[in-house]
Amino acid sequence: HPLTMSTPCCASPHCVECAIGPSMLASDLSNLSSNAKSVIAAGADELHLDVMDGHFVPNITWGAPVIKCLRKSVGEDAYFDCHMMVSSPSQWVKDIADAGGSRYCFHLEAALTDSNINSSVVELCKLIRSCGMEVGVALKPGTDVSAVRDFVSLVDMVLVMTVEPGFGGQKFMPNMMPKVVHLRDTFPNLNIQVDGGLSPSTIDVAAKAGANSIVAGSAVFKAADKEEVILGLRNTVERLGMGRKESELTKKVKTRGAEVGVLVAGLMFFAGKYM
Repeated sequence: HPLTMSTPCCASPHCVECAIGPSMLASDLSNLSSNAKSVIAAGADELHLDVMDGHFVPNITWGAPVIKCLRKSVGEDAYFDCHMMVSSPSQWVKDIADAGGSRYCFHLEAALTDSNINSSVVELCKLIRSCGMEVGVALKPGTDVSAVRDFVSLVDMVLVMTVEPGFGGQKFMPNMMPKVVHLRDTFPNLNIQVDGGLSPSTIDVAAKAGANSIVAGSAVFKAADKEEVILGLRNTVERLGMGRKESELTKKVKTRGAEVGVLVAGLMFFAGKYM
């Protein structure tokens, strides 16, 4: 049955690790590589790459060539979460895989009408896996969560859009949280992502609903301290979604770059002290 606003917006605590993925569409696109490296150093788990074709959504961003160049620049370790807002998702699977995509997240609405594949969603998921990528499926705000129920076993992640796909900088839609609660309570170990309008001021409701994968654009890239914002988002998911105590929260960025920065700062302090 369709979910309503009366559906509870708090899920039971889960144990699915938090992942923070800054949306590169909100970065300075003239310095895409340096922006990507900066958020990775600040503790980002993934880079969220919005691919728009101008058909499924009324906007055009980038495609496989840009992703391939970014992969060469940031290295093989970075996780590329490719959000495919395209009308024919099967058409671009091999190109994105060759470009270095880590996860291929297609929209269910597009897959159900994709004429290039025989059995639609099932065949698409098989194709993505055969190309060495993880599988994600996204739902637009107007799509009921029941539409994805039969496909959860085929994917690694379900993305619940909290804005209309196609443009960045929109306001978070809290009325999408019943979808997240339903997914979390029905599939406790599922990787559930939310995308659109996520920031320190909206993360609480998403975390309580059970979202563990957070896409944040402007909130990260416009912040004076990206590390602080990313860590804050992570801690909120750990506390309100996973039920962790304050003593169990992540205390520092889990990246080699940040650890090196602390080490260098320490060496400079002692060098200055004893010179």
